[in-house]
Amino acid sequence: MERTNLVKSELFSEKLKRSLNKYRNQSITNAEVIEELIRMAKDIKKMHDEEDKLGLNQNEIAFYYALSKDDAVKDFYDDATLKKIAQELTHSIRRNVTVDFNVRIQAQAMMRRTIRRLLKKYDYPPDQAKSALETVMKQVELMSSNEASTFDGMLGGESGGGSGGV
Repeated sequence: MERTNLVKSELFSEKLKRSLNKYRNQSITNAEVIEELIRMAKDIKKMHDEEDKLGLNQNEIAFYYALSKDDAVKDFYDDATLKKIAQELTHSIRRNVTVDFNVRIQAQAMMRRTIRRLLKKYDYPPDQAKSALETVMKQVELMSSNEASTFDGMLGGESGGGSGGV
């Protein structure tokens, strides 16, 4: 299973690490770990249900989370505006990302410029813009590496050679 949503992945990874650390430090019992895992599963389900209501595709949702990671931004914009920015951002990125995006500095600089312009267009709060830019860029890198590995897997499947993965 590939990781597609950086912010959501970091959130739940951090929760899981905290629970496991508590268990290792003998602060909680096996039953409490299981309760925390069940609570996390319910949180994931709830988050998924909320995502369905947004009406965005998987990439748009990932950028929606990247843009709204900071609580101040959630207070500044309503969901409709964040959705519109995420959709526009996804469209711009799809249009501008290149196969060698992760290795070409020029392509990354162009992408940063595109993201900055879009944030400025929507008067994204300046205090949060730098953090949002970095989070969005990490999400773009994740998205492009996922697509590259999918493409590599397709090529491996055609030649009969593949890594066999999970």
